[in-house]
Amino acid sequence: MNEQTWHAVDEWFCERLIGYDPALDDALAASAKAGLRAINVAPNQGKFLYLLARIQGARRVLEIGTLGGYSAIWLARALPADGTLVTLEAMTANAAVARANLAAAGVSDKVTVVEGLALDSLDRMVEEGVAPFDFIFIDADKSNNPHYLERVLKLSRPGTVIVADNVVRDGRVADEAHRDDDVVGVRRYIDMLAHDARLESSAVQTVGAKGWDGFAITVVKA
Repeated sequence: MNEQTWHAVDEWFCERLIGYDPALDDALAASAKAGLRAINVAPNQGKFLYLLARIQGARRVLEIGTLGGYSAIWLARALPADGTLVTLEAMTANAAVARANLAAAGVSDKVTVVEGLALDSLDRMVEEGVAPFDFIFIDADKSNNPHYLERVLKLSRPGTVIVADNVVRDGRVADEAHRDDDVVGVRRYIDMLAHDARLESSAVQTVGAKGWDGFAITVVKA
């Protein structure tokens, strides 16, 4: 098996289970035209997030790492009519692309794009005492994952679902010889999940159009 086969299988699933979606396809095209890195979730992964949020019955969603708004569109679509999504983006240029993509997809009325460093935005939300979120997606700089977890737990409730992307890092997470900041951040994140009695977690590997990676999935128990 090789990456070409992974791509083919992803395309086979996407053709049958997702199909042509102008809003999503246009969002990817607009992001590429603006020069954004192609690090968004794959279409089948986006729908996976959508289904998780639907299954959880989420009304309030928090996303860390907006990029061009592709995953935000998926998450916004999972919300009920009165649901809300707050998505945090450090780069002004990315936020502008995301806002345009969200508007074109018809979901901007449900989504607030907050510009600035995510840790600063999270600290501000904690200080302001915003209501807890039902579903949280962490997909930003992995070196800060432990710090993101510390903050989002203050913005959670029993039953909140937390999903972190890119936790396998092409297998480097399990190889102690790799000490780059993102890998170390993911290891610390997983260790925090493992040792926090308030949390119940697992992680799954994925292969496909985005290579070899995976998600960590957590439910807040208390």
